[in-house]
Amino acid sequence: MNRFPMPLRVELFQDGSGGQTLAGFMYQDPDCGLVQVPAGFDTDFASVRPLRTMSLVALALSLAIGALGIVAGWLGVALLGGVMACLGGALGALGFGVLLLYAAVVGYGNGPAVIHDHLYTTGELSRQASDLVFYNALRSSGSARWRAWLMWAGVRVGGATRYRETKS
Repeated sequence: MNRFPMPLRVELFQDGSGGQTLAGFMYQDPDCGLVQVPAGFDTDFASVRPLRTMSLVALALSLAIGALGIVAGWLGVALLGGVMACLGGALGALGFGVLLLYAAVVGYGNGPAVIHDHLYTTGELSRQASDLVFYNALRSSGSARWRAWLMWAGVRVGGATRYRETKS
């Protein structure tokens, strides 16, 4: 059974921050039923821009601290040079790790991400149910289990501030 009865049609924003649906989009979730996104809905897809920004900042800091470590070593300040080199290496590893994480999730699951963004915006399902729908939609769209889990874990860890419950 095709759980996405309509293709996703989106016009991308010029600044690359996301897009707007040109037509309605639907997903039939096995646990929560039919989820419908109306035409004209704004989405930022998988919201991975903070990962990209964080990885670039960490890499830049690691280069700067590494350069300071080299300069400190040349000046004969062994302790400071060693600390700077270790700090630069740690930041470099962090930056590289975040870049790998970004590469693993960017560009995957645009349809499921639109569904998830809509659920988070409207609050029609609980946050936990919305995240489950996201995972199910990722798997239904062909994403590998490890990638779907990684993206699900990302929204579970970092999505609380973006979720808006509907007040009754």
